[in-house]
Amino acid sequence: MRKFNITVDGKAYEVEVEEVGGSVASAPISAPVAAAPVAAPAPVAAPVAAPKPVAAAPKPAVNIEGGTKINSPLPGQIIGLKVPNGSAVKKGQTVVVVEAMKMENDIASPADGIITFAVAQGENVAQNQVLAVIK
Repeated sequence: MRKFNITVDGKAYEVEVEEVGGSVASAPISAPVAAAPVAAPAPVAAPVAAPKPVAAAPKPAVNIEGGTKINSPLPGQIIGLKVPNGSAVKKGQTVVVVEAMKMENDIASPADGIITFAVAQGENVAQNQVLAVIK
């Protein structure tokens, strides 16, 4: 058994350690050394209040009744609205780009008509969430 004096957070402890296994060359153990004085811990600054999140502008309500809905085929983030809101679109025209798993997915219009978006660029969407309505 070997005895050691250890100081942790300003408190002195005497511990015994048992040597296991082969022989180890070591220096002779001298008398215990007095613990060095420990400086008082620096005062901790008062926690800074986290800034309040800025409320996003409310999205306009989109009437999804009575039109052809474009749903997100997979969860992801809207990285592009390819046509302006309220513009005329043709069937098969790319209207939204959704990024999922580092891949860009073009979402095409399923019908001709006037498009009204229910999402904004940068918004995260769930699978089957309504992205836009075509009337």
